[in-house]
Amino acid sequence: MASTIDTAVIAVIGVFFAGMGVYALAAPAALIRPFGVTLGESAARSEVRAVYGGFGLAIAGVLAYAAVEADARTGILLTVGAALAGMAFGRIVSAVVDARTAFYPNWFYCLVEIIAAAALFAVAYLG
Repeated sequence: MASTIDTAVIAVIGVFFAGMGVYALAAPAALIRPFGVTLGESAARSEVRAVYGGFGLAIAGVLAYAAVEADARTGILLTVGAALAGMAFGRIVSAVVDARTAFYPNWFYCLVEIIAAAALFAVAYLG
């Protein structure tokens, strides 16, 4: 069984994904607006609901499973950690090849992704 701290780390990251997922399903245009993206057609809203909504809820679900199932924990935490690190990497690449962006939302989320990835890797390897 995971320690209380390990479970708390998994739960906080899971709640973040669940919140993002629910928000994306309910209000896809509002979720993506801080990034300067305007959703026009239903196909665009469907994409946000799928990638942020459905994916977010799926990740929250597997993290909840990881919190209670020791046999699956390491693989799940490494996979979700790698996904978060990949998102941060994409933001860093964009910063190198594209114009500068304000701290919020791009760099704020980059930091969140790096911290969450590091926390999941730490729980997977040290927990």
